[in-house]
Amino acid sequence: MKQALVVIDAQQALIDGDHVEQGVVGKERLIANINAVVQKALDEDISIIFVRDVDVGNGEGPGFEVHKEINVPSHAVIFNKAATNSFYGTPLNDYLKEQNIEHLVMMGCKTEYCLDTAVRTATVNGFDVTLVGDAHSTSDSDTLSGQQIIEHHNRTLHGHYNVDNFSLVRNSTEDLFMPIHNNYR
Repeated sequence: MKQALVVIDAQQALIDGDHVEQGVVGKERLIANINAVVQKALDEDISIIFVRDVDVGNGEGPGFEVHKEINVPSHAVIFNKAATNSFYGTPLNDYLKEQNIEHLVMMGCKTEYCLDTAVRTATVNGFDVTLVGDAHSTSDSDTLSGQQIIEHHNRTLHGHYNVDNFSLVRNSTEDLFMPIHNNYR
């Protein structure tokens, strides 16, 4: 089974915060876990894709770039998006289909927006998804703490299904590129 790692909006301004964005909770843990999973993907020769939101940092400068402490391999594919959905208006879906990818490991920012949307859209588009439960984050909202938002999404997205394809939530220490979706079908 062909797989890909998809890192969504792990951008400097979203993670650290700036004059527009509040930084995410657990920043150090997030960066460490993203780097650990990127290394696993490199070790297993898994395709690595980064998606950046052009609304962050007005699509330019250091705030727009992937966080400076995150390892972006030179061969990683980078797509820019202009919507919450990483699949909307980008070549992501076509690229994954051309590469015969069936399983996506996803992580990044922000949990309740771009990660949630990407996981759900991926299942609709025929992919099994593993959301890395300890490698996505968000900031506090007016009603919930960032940690509550993360925990809520880890619970609701674990087992989320669209008939044939679904998502599971696993942590960065697990063998993420050994999909276990068939155990639940």
